[in-house]
Amino acid sequence: MEVCGVDSEGKEFNSAQEMWREEIGEEGDETKKTQWYRDGVSYWEGVEASVDGVLGGYGHVNDADIIGSEVFLKTLLLERLVNGGTNQHLVALDCGSGVGRITKNLLIRYFNEVDLLEPVAQFLDAARENLASTGSETHKATNFFCVPLQEFTPVDQRYDVIWVQWCIGHLTDDDFVSFFNRAKGCLKPGGFFVLKENLAKQGFVLDKEDRSITRSDHYFKQLFGRCGLHLYQTKDQKGLPKELFAVKMYALTVDTPPKVHRTRSKTRSNRPQIIK
Repeated sequence: MEVCGVDSEGKEFNSAQEMWREEIGEEGDETKKTQWYRDGVSYWEGVEASVDGVLGGYGHVNDADIIGSEVFLKTLLLERLVNGGTNQHLVALDCGSGVGRITKNLLIRYFNEVDLLEPVAQFLDAARENLASTGSETHKATNFFCVPLQEFTPVDQRYDVIWVQWCIGHLTDDDFVSFFNRAKGCLKPGGFFVLKENLAKQGFVLDKEDRSITRSDHYFKQLFGRCGLHLYQTKDQKGLPKELFAVKMYALTVDTPPKVHRTRSKTRSNRPQIIK
């Protein structure tokens, strides 16, 4: 992976491989890699099990985040599923679900069942409590998996959407690829992934405190290629504080997106247009 980067202490790396060798050791050395994941979970175990806690003290961005995600999701459901998923039993997986913030505010309104995947036990307990009075018999949180993302294998063809937000940075490149390769077979026909993540302007930024890596758009696209995934659609998240990393949403599919050939209508082009 020929991308350079920097860590939170200012150390520069000439490549991602150089950084990973330092952080998790040589291939086959599982000791340092195990410690990488253990340290990441330990960091979050020291965080308050609340929306403000899982959002790093930026709980006020929740509304903007959910609104941006909902616009993106609604478009994808209409384009990817028959009749936008109407009259279908839709199931989603919320990866890195934390205290159930995304499931409660978004996913449970569009899906009949939502499974939550979260390695921090106190967050998952809070999610159970937060979702106890949310939803209905036909829209509900079904399973709560206290398993790390890199160790999870979903059920074959269970999910219409696998939502991965603000958690993939804890995975090494190899485990990133391994997770998506396992999860591809767990999508129903027409199903898709949504990856929503912070973006580095270039290369990567390694956070030594919580053991996570913020990747650039270019870095992500290289990994998508290794996963055999197709980039179906992207959208930038708007309305977040300027001091935070930029955030981007990626819709990823197993099948090759059809090429759409658009022609511009001369009649339409001469009409007055609303400037948005």
